[in-house]
Amino acid sequence: MARRVREVMTKNPVTVEKTTSLAEAARVMRDADIGDVLVVDAGRLRGILTDRDLVVRAVAGNRDPSDTTVQDVCTTDPVTVGPDDGVDEAIALMRRRALRRLPVVAGDGGLVGVVTLGDLVVEQDPGSALAAIAAAGPDS
Repeated sequence: MARRVREVMTKNPVTVEKTTSLAEAARVMRDADIGDVLVVDAGRLRGILTDRDLVVRAVAGNRDPSDTTVQDVCTTDPVTVGPDDGVDEAIALMRRRALRRLPVVAGDGGLVGVVTLGDLVVEQDPGSALAAIAAAGPDS
């Protein structure tokens, strides 16, 4: 039987409100040792902010990280999957769209998780060197 996204996703992803400053979002990413946060408004997904967004859209654009909010530079309307979508579908979507992460949104629009390239590598080839790196976690 094909595996479902809910079986491999990271539950309770790190989020920030859309009005959060870039400086605070960067601290959240640093403290959680992650490269992205999901941007929400009242619990609903509004975008995704990556460390690359911080550099390319904010720093390179001379934006003040204390006065600029995440909604000003995040990717809005991110590609998502549902928790009952197949893992193979998620992989195909990530490959087709060159994505490293997909927010997981329930039918009612609520954010329930995120599935990452690392999650899928561990799922698809648990004995591989890439899976070992992905599963090791920070500072390993």
